[in-house]
Amino acid sequence: MSAAQLTYAVVTPARNERANLERLAESLGAQEQLPETWMIVDDTSDDGTSELAQRLAASHPWVHAITTAGAAGALSNGRREGRALESFRHGVRALPRVPDVVVKVDADTSFEPDYFRRLLDHFAREPELGIAGGACYELEAGRWLRQKVVATHPRGASRAYRSACIDAVMTLEARMGWDGLDEVKAALAGYRSRTLLDLGFRHHRATGAREKGRIRHGTAQGRAAWYMGYRPSYVLLRTLYRVPKDPGAAGMILGYAAASVERQPRCPDAEVVRLLRSRQRISALVRRGTPP
Repeated sequence: MSAAQLTYAVVTPARNERANLERLAESLGAQEQLPETWMIVDDTSDDGTSELAQRLAASHPWVHAITTAGAAGALSNGRREGRALESFRHGVRALPRVPDVVVKVDADTSFEPDYFRRLLDHFAREPELGIAGGACYELEAGRWLRQKVVATHPRGASRAYRSACIDAVMTLEARMGWDGLDEVKAALAGYRSRTLLDLGFRHHRATGAREKGRIRHGTAQGRAAWYMGYRPSYVLLRTLYRVPKDPGAAGMILGYAAASVERQPRCPDAEVVRLLRSRQRISALVRRGTPP
């Protein structure tokens, strides 16, 4: 099947994203291959996001705007509670139909006009590809620099799912770390995930910018690692690997330890946790040449 034969939809969870949403609308409208549907899911915004989404929907037949019944609260807390996942699933359920590929696209992103056509081309050429996304670029000291991530982990800001892998996210608990467990569930179904380095997109808000401080962001990641079932040795290695560039990564150990002491809940899917932990063995990392 060629890329031209594949269809895709975009689902954008949005809360207080009016300025970013305008830029994203321009970016999607300029695509060489338009989405079959762009579903904007407003999550209790109070800055005009909902009104802008409604205007976009009234102007373009492929744009739809809906709202969630989410409760108000801090955006950083919402991230830790998997709020974006709930909004994404709300949008997927509201699609007129599920196309070949569904892409979660955050409001604070933008894309070159050929981005989604080329993304679909990868799905067309690689039938085993289940979850994918382009390389993420963020502005640092006036330059757009590619953010380094594990090759098998597409960034959550632009994350595409083959329709067969949608169930991998529809059944997860809404907790920070879901966009790692879905990759494991996809792998158990015979699909693989990867970042497409020949594609790039711009992320206009630095990762973790909505957290109050880098240590707090690292702590939240540590708590997420506890929930996901990370090996303690992997958490330590990952922290040591990241600290030279981001001292706030030290918070990962604090968050992981605190969640352990507090006996916080963990992912209930034993099969998913078992495969995740097997990938975190030192021998597996060395074999794959994957940094922690």
